Amino acid sequence: MRYGGGLEVDRVRTLAVVGAGAVGLAVAWRCAVAGWSVTLFDPAAGSGASWVAGGMLAPLSEGWPGEERVLEFGAASLARWPEFAERIRVETGVEVFVAEQTLTVALDSADAADLRTVADWVGGHGHELRVLDRAGVRALEPTLSRTVRAGLLAPTEPAIDNRRLLDALRTACGSAGVELRAESVEDIDALPHDQIVLAAGAASPRLWPRLPVRPVKGEILRLRHRPGAAPPPDRVIRARVHGRPVYLVPRASGIVVGATQYEAGFDATVTVAGVRDLIADAEAIVPGIGEYELAESSVGFRPSSPDNLPLIGRLTDRLVVATGHGRNGMLTVPLTVDAVSSLLAGEVLDDAKVADPQRFSALSAPSLSSAGGIR
Repeated sequence: MRYGGGLEVDRVRTLAVVGAGAVGLAVAWRCAVAGWSVTLFDPAAGSGASWVAGGMLAPLSEGWPGEERVLEFGAASLARWPEFAERIRVETGVEVFVAEQTLTVALDSADAADLRTVADWVGGHGHELRVLDRAGVRALEPTLSRTVRAGLLAPTEPAIDNRRLLDALRTACGSAGVELRAESVEDIDALPHDQIVLAAGAASPRLWPRLPVRPVKGEILRLRHRPGAAPPPDRVIRARVHGRPVYLVPRASGIVVGATQYEAGFDATVTVAGVRDLIADAEAIVPGIGEYELAESSVGFRPSSPDNLPLIGRLTDRLVVATGHGRNGMLTVPLTVDAVSSLLAGEVLDDAKVADPQRFSALSAPSLSSAGGIR
């Protein structure tokens, strides 16, 4: 663009972000601050899986032999969380952390052995985890059941309040000049923007059908503390009860309990069995929650990939995808934002190379349009 006198001024670059969960909001904010003119499309911003999430940041506790790439990616994002949270606090005044550590507990000898396996394997990759006996667990969290046999403490794994994060990101987007349109996008090709980021979670394949991303249904409960009831744990508490994983994440008002896991498509029904199992399993770990109020039950759809790694990368010269984060959506927000920002600047972030969507051969088939659609 030229003005009188021959002075040439660069045209402002335009960016469309499709999907306003935590990833989409954070990408929109970061890019607007970097000078992009950003339009964010979502008919119900912040209402999807990000709203339902528990907020755990636990790549080490979830580590398991053979999942080196998942551990590496999660740990790289965890390392970015302090700076990311501080930027949010400076911009909005919101503190998103609600716990500083994660404690995984075992109720039987088999689970205790698994904790030692995780500790040894994760420790072998340079990360600190501490195995605790029964007394050590009770010393840290005296409200836990006396049936707990052992624990695994991750001293560097915090948790966030996901809803506080979403509210803060919306505020930050507004301050940075992001235009939020409460609209659905039906056709990627129809968007006139210079660049597009597809961050629509489990709904992303509706716009790019070859994406190997599926919804994994999860039911989650919010329990409100009542006068006279035992206080919530200070840490995130994770366990396996009767083979079912359960977690309890503290909040200012109580505890978040999650989450079931079903391959059930987009079935948004909260089932009696799901609520029953979550309450029973949580009470086996923290008996005092029976005195809490059942304040909310809800369903979210984890956007899951075949290898438990997200898809972050270019699909065309105009389209970047950022989806497939599975159960680690909150954890991987900072690394995803850095990776997308790098891609839009024409670079590839080393820590995000394992998430390149082209690792799935169908995405690089010749039938993909460079304009952003399926032909």
